[in-house]
Amino acid sequence: MQASRNLPEHSSFGSVDSRFCKVALDTPLRRLFDYRIPGQGSPGTNVGVAPGKRVRVPFGRQKLVGVVVELADSSELAEEKLRTVIEVLDEAPLLDAPLLEFLRWAAGYYHHPVGQVFAAALPKLLREGRDPRARTWLWRPTATGVKALAEQGLRRAPRQQALFGHLASGGGASEDTLDEAQPGWREAARALARKDWIERVQMDAGDGAPAPAGLRDVAPEPGEAQRAALDAIVARLGTSGAFLLDGVTGSGKTEVYLRVVEAVLARGDSALVLCPEIGLTPQLVERFRQRFDLPIAALHSQLTDRERLAAWQQAASGKARIVIGTRSAVFAPVPRLGLIVVDEEHDPSYKQQDGGFRYSARDLAVLRAQRLDIPVVMGSATPSFESLHNVELGKFTRLGLPARAGTAVVPRVTVIDLRAHAVHRGIAVPLLQAMDRHLAAGGQVLLYLNRRGYAPTLLCTGCSWIAPCGSCDARMTVHQRSGRLACHHCGAEEPLPERCPRCGYPVQSLGHGTERVEETLAERFPGVAVERFDRDVLRSAESLEAAFDRVKSGSARILVGTQMLTKGHHFPDVTLVGVLNADQGLFSTDFRAGERLAQTLVQVAGRAGRAERPGEVLIQSQYPEHPLLQVLVTKGYAAFAASALPERAATHWPPFGRLALLRASGTQPEAALKFLRAAVGEAGPLPRSLQLRGPVPAAMLRRAGRYHAQLLVEGSQRAPLQQFLTQWLPKVEALRMPGGLRWSLDVDPLEVF
Repeated sequence: MQASRNLPEHSSFGSVDSRFCKVALDTPLRRLFDYRIPGQGSPGTNVGVAPGKRVRVPFGRQKLVGVVVELADSSELAEEKLRTVIEVLDEAPLLDAPLLEFLRWAAGYYHHPVGQVFAAALPKLLREGRDPRARTWLWRPTATGVKALAEQGLRRAPRQQALFGHLASGGGASEDTLDEAQPGWREAARALARKDWIERVQMDAGDGAPAPAGLRDVAPEPGEAQRAALDAIVARLGTSGAFLLDGVTGSGKTEVYLRVVEAVLARGDSALVLCPEIGLTPQLVERFRQRFDLPIAALHSQLTDRERLAAWQQAASGKARIVIGTRSAVFAPVPRLGLIVVDEEHDPSYKQQDGGFRYSARDLAVLRAQRLDIPVVMGSATPSFESLHNVELGKFTRLGLPARAGTAVVPRVTVIDLRAHAVHRGIAVPLLQAMDRHLAAGGQVLLYLNRRGYAPTLLCTGCSWIAPCGSCDARMTVHQRSGRLACHHCGAEEPLPERCPRCGYPVQSLGHGTERVEETLAERFPGVAVERFDRDVLRSAESLEAAFDRVKSGSARILVGTQMLTKGHHFPDVTLVGVLNADQGLFSTDFRAGERLAQTLVQVAGRAGRAERPGEVLIQSQYPEHPLLQVLVTKGYAAFAASALPERAATHWPPFGRLALLRASGTQPEAALKFLRAAVGEAGPLPRSLQLRGPVPAAMLRRAGRYHAQLLVEGSQRAPLQQFLTQWLPKVEALRMPGGLRWSLDVDPLEVF
C-alpha cells in the first residue's frame, strides 16, 4: 500500500494498545460507530484491528462489514454498552492513512454519511466481506494464436474470429465478461484452445490481463507547444501543482498525458488517469497499452463485480502502475501515486448527481493531488468556468495547445439559418448538399442531435391530445422501431397507439430524434451505411466498441448520435459535422446552460477534419444571430468564456459564489415544500454572506410519481457556507417528516432549476 511519505500519520488513528475502534458502516447515519477491540487470541479473530482494515461487527440484529477509521483509548459511551468486533477480515489495511483522511474530508465537505462515502470507495464484493485475493478465470491469446491469425486468419469461422478479436483487443477477458459480451462463446473457445490459439488461466485478483502481444508504438515527436507543456509538468513531478492543459480538439493532449506518465513511471511512481464516460475508457486504455508494455487497471461501472474487484486489487497491490477509470476511480488506492490526470475536465459526468454520494471527481482529484504533494493535469478543449477562474486566481497554471497536431487544421464553421432554407425532415437543404459533396469525396459525415428516440411528441390530429407520462410532468417519447412510448425521465413505457385514446382520431409523431434521422438518412442516401450512436442501440461497452470499429474501418459512412459522439473520439475520416439543433440551451433558465451548449458545440465540431483532409461544420439554428453562436463561430470558445465570465461575476453565480441545494420529494404535492419551509425555520439568523432562496417547486414538479421541491443556499465564500451547513443539517435531520418524504443535500450542484 502507499507509503505515508505524502501525508503524515495522525495521532487520531490511535495506538496499537488502544481498546476501542471507530468503524465506518454503510448506513445513512452521519457518524462513526465505536466498538471494543477483542483481546488477543479471542475466538473469531485472525490478526489485529488497525485503521484501513475491514471488520465484521454487530449492528442491531444485523452483522455488517465496515472499515476501521481510527483506534481510540476511550469512548463517549460506557464500555459496557459497547459491542465487540466479531471478525477482522484483512491481514493488511486495504486503505492507507492518506486515503482514510481523504475520504473523511470528502464526507465532511459534501456533508454525506461517512460510512456511505467509504462504501463508495470499495468494490461491491469487498463491501460484502469477500476475500480481496479472490481468483477468477481469464481467457487470453497465445503467441501461437497471434502469429497464426496474422498468417492465415479465420474467415470460415466467424464466431472464432469474433472471440479471438475480442480477447486480443483487451489482452484477455474474464468468463464473466464473455458470458455477457459474446453469448455462446464457449464452443468457439474450445475450438481455439484445441489449436493452442488461446489459453485459460486462473488469475489472482491483483494480476489483471497482460498487455496485448506486439511491440509498443513509436511516440510521435511532440510539437513546440506540447514540449513546453511537458517540460512544465515534468519539472513539478514530486511536488504539488495544478495544470490546466487548454488545447483545441485534436491538438495532442493525450500525447502529453502519455509522455508525462512515462516520466512518472521512470521515477518509480504510478499514475491515475480519469475520463468522464465509460465509452471513452476502452479507447483510452488501448492508447496506453499501445505505448506501455505493463499491466493497466481499468475501473468503470460496466465491469462485473469480480472484474471490478480484480482491477481494484491490481491497482492496490501496485502491479498496475497505471490506473484508468471513470468518476469513482478517484478513490482508487494507488501506491506511490505520482500524478493524476483528469481528461475532459469540463465534463458534467465527473459530478455524481443522481442519488447517493454527490461528489465531484474533478474537484476531489485536485484535492487528493494537493494532499499527496503531486501534480494534477486537467485537460480540455473547452475548460470549465471554474478552472478558468482558478487560472485567473493563480491556483492553476494554464498550458496552451493552440493548434492541431500534425497537418490537421481547425474546421470551417458556418451557421445555417433554418428560417431561410427548406428543411427535409429535420435536415436543411444546405446540409444535405454538403453531405453529398463530402460523401462523394470519400469522407465520413457526423450528424449530432441530442435527442434519442423517433420523435419527442405524439400528437392527435383531431383533439390535439399529446401523449403524457402518467408519472411525470413530461411527454412520452416515440420509439417507432420498438412500437413503444417511453418516458426519458422515469423510464415508464407503454405500447405505441395508432389512434388517440381520447377521441379515436389518428396520431402523428412531431419532431425528430436520432431514430427518425437514421430513417431519413436511409431513404435519402440509399446504399450508404449509417451508424447510430445512442443508448437505445448501444447499451454496453462492447457494442459501443464494435460500432467504433465499423466507423474506423470505413464500413459506416454516416454517423448520427447524441452526446456520446462528442467526447474525445478520434474519427480521422470524418470531414463534415452537422449540428441539427443548436437552439437547445440558448434560452434555458439554468445559469450553466450557455456554458454547456458552447462546450458541446465546440466538442462536436472538433470531430471534423482531424487528419489530413480539411473539415467543415454546419450548425442549424432558428436564431443564427444569437450572441453565443456568433461569438463561437467568429472568435471561438476562449472569447465566449471571456465574455460570459464577467456576467457570472455580476450575478455572483459560480465560480464567483458558492451553492448548496437542499432537495426534497414526497408522494403528496405539498409535502416537500412543507418540509423545506420547516428547514428554513431552523436556519436561524444568517450571516450577511449567505442567503436562502426558496423553497420553490422543481422545474419538473412531478417526476417518477413523486413531487419535487428545492431550497437553494447561496454564499459568497466557501467557509461560511460550510459552517452554516454543519450547524443546520442536524436540525434538518431532527425535523418530523411525513411518510414517504425524502431529502438530500447537493454541495456545489451543477444543475439548479
